Amino acid sequence: MHLLSASCVCALLITALLRQVSGLDTVIGLYGETLEIPCNNGAMKAEDVLITKWKYDKGEGLPGDLLVKQKNQNVSISATLEYKGRVSMAANSSLLLSEAKLSDQRTFTCMVVAGADIEEYPVNVVIYKPPAGLEISDKASELEIGKLNKLGTCVAPDANPAANITWLKNNIPLVADGKGISIEASMLPDPVTGLSTTTSILKYSAKKEDTDAEFTCSTQHTVGSELVSSPVTFTITYTTENIVLQVITQDPLVEGDNVTLKCVADGNPAPTSFNFQLKEELVKVENTDTYIITNVSRDTTGEYKCSLVDDPTMEASKDITVNYLDINLSPSGNIVKSAGEALDLSFQIDASGDAKVSWTKDNVKLEKEPKFTKLTYADSGRYECEVTMGVLSRKAAFELAVEGVPVIKQLHKQRGKDGTHEVLICEAEGSPKPDVSWSINGTSPEESPFVNGMITHKITVMPTANLTVSCTVSNGFGADTKTINVSYINVEVKMDKQDQSDGSDQTKLVVGVVVGLLVATVVIALAYLVYMKKSKQGSWKTGEKEDGSSEEEKKLEEKVEENSQKAEV
Repeated sequence: MHLLSASCVCALLITALLRQVSGLDTVIGLYGETLEIPCNNGAMKAEDVLITKWKYDKGEGLPGDLLVKQKNQNVSISATLEYKGRVSMAANSSLLLSEAKLSDQRTFTCMVVAGADIEEYPVNVVIYKPPAGLEISDKASELEIGKLNKLGTCVAPDANPAANITWLKNNIPLVADGKGISIEASMLPDPVTGLSTTTSILKYSAKKEDTDAEFTCSTQHTVGSELVSSPVTFTITYTTENIVLQVITQDPLVEGDNVTLKCVADGNPAPTSFNFQLKEELVKVENTDTYIITNVSRDTTGEYKCSLVDDPTMEASKDITVNYLDINLSPSGNIVKSAGEALDLSFQIDASGDAKVSWTKDNVKLEKEPKFTKLTYADSGRYECEVTMGVLSRKAAFELAVEGVPVIKQLHKQRGKDGTHEVLICEAEGSPKPDVSWSINGTSPEESPFVNGMITHKITVMPTANLTVSCTVSNGFGADTKTINVSYINVEVKMDKQDQSDGSDQTKLVVGVVVGLLVATVVIALAYLVYMKKSKQGSWKTGEKEDGSSEEEKKLEEKVEENSQKAEV
C-alpha cells in the first residue's frame, strides 16, 4: 500500500469535495436478495483507478467503512456489525450487498483515487418488498339485504412500502360511499423487520342481485405483479317479496294427464311450507313447494292459487284448462238399408275449443258431410269422419250397404265389326251383386266390375234364325227380365251378294264399251250424210248430175236413223 503525504491527502480531499456530485443516484433492491450498487458508472477507466473504497452512512453524519481495494491487490473487507459477512466487490467495482434488509435503506459511497484525483459517487439505496400474500378472512356467514354488514377482512402482510388494498365485486372496484359501502384500512409495521402489514375491512349492504356475486381484494405493489385474493361468495338473505304459481305439464294438457303445481317464492332462505287452493279445497304442504294433481279431467279446469303459510296475503294464481274432444256418430257400425229409403245421421262434437271435421268415403275425401234423403246403390261404402283439435284427434265410421231388387237399366245390341255376329249388352243395377243369365248360349262372355251397385254383362251370338233373347238379373231380393229381338244373319247370301256385285261391275264395263262403239258409228254416218248433201248442192250449181240415186240416199238415211235408235237403247 502506497503512503501519501498529509498535504497530498488534504489536496485530494479538497478536490473531492469540489467535484462531489450534488444529486444522488438511487438503487432499488428487493428484500432478502443480493443488491448490486454500482461505482462511478464507468466515469473512470478501470486501468486508471488506483484505489477503490466503499463506505456507508451510519447516521448522524458518521461514515462506516466496508471494504477497500488497491490496484493489483485483493479486496480488504473492514465491515463490522450488520454488514459483516454481507459485502463483497464485483469485478466492475460494484458493491454486492446480500440479504437486503430495510435497514440497508441509506446512502452508500464509492470513493475512487485515480492519479491525483479523488472522486466520490454516493448512491441512495431503497429496499422494496411485495406482500407475502393476499387473503380474505373473517368472512360473514351471510349478508342481509338493506343492512350494512361486515363482509370480510383483506390482509396484505410484510410489504415495503405498505400495500394499498382495493375491494372488487365481479372484478369491478368498490368505492366507499358512506352508505352501502364502507372501507376501513390500517397499517402496522413489524418491530423487528420493519415490514408493514396492511389490513382493509369491507362493510357492505347487499342486494338481491348479489346472490352468487364474487368478491375479491387486490393490490398492485411498486415491484412485482398484481396480487388478487381468492374469490368469495355469500348467501344473501331477504324476505319474500314476490310469489309465482307455476303449472308444469305437457302441452296441451288433456284428460288423463298429471299436473304439477309449483309455488316459487323469491325469499332467501326460501319458504318451505305453502297453501294450495285447489278450487274449493285448501291443501297445506310442508318441506316442499309442489303439489301434483293426477289423472285430470275436464272438471279440473279452473283457477288455482298458492300462498305462504305464515303470510296468506302473499299469494299467486293460475288458470288451468284441460283440453278434451268427444264425438258421437249415430248410427255407426254396419248399416243395411233398402234403395229409396232415407238415412238420418246424427253427428255431435263436444270439445274445449274449435275443431276441424273431414269426411271420407272408401278413403276418398268428401267435400261435405254426407246426407241421405233417398238412398241409391251408389251410396254404399265405408264412411269415416275425423275430428281434430290441435294434437287431439278422434275418428268414427260406419259401413253402409244399400240393398234391393235388381233392375235392368238397359238391354241393347251391337253389330260386330265383320257383320257376322251380334253383341248383346245387359246393364243392371241392384245389391247384393245380381247374377246375370241369358235365354240363349253365347260366346265371349264379359262381365264388368260390380261398382256402386252397377254391373254390365255382354255375350256374342251368331243367330241362325230370327230370335227373341231375354236377359235375367236376380239376387236374394228378386229378379228382373227384359227381352230383345235379334235378326237372322245369312252368311251365304251375304257372300252371293258380294259375288253379284262383282259381276255387275263387269257387265257395266261391257255395256259401256258397246255403247261407245254405237255412238262412234252414228257420228260417222252423220258426217257422211252431210258430205253427200253438200255434193248435191255443188252439182246443182254447175249443172252436173250426181253419181248416186235418190234410193241410195234414202237407204242411207234409214240406216243412220236405225243406228241412232240402237244407240239410244
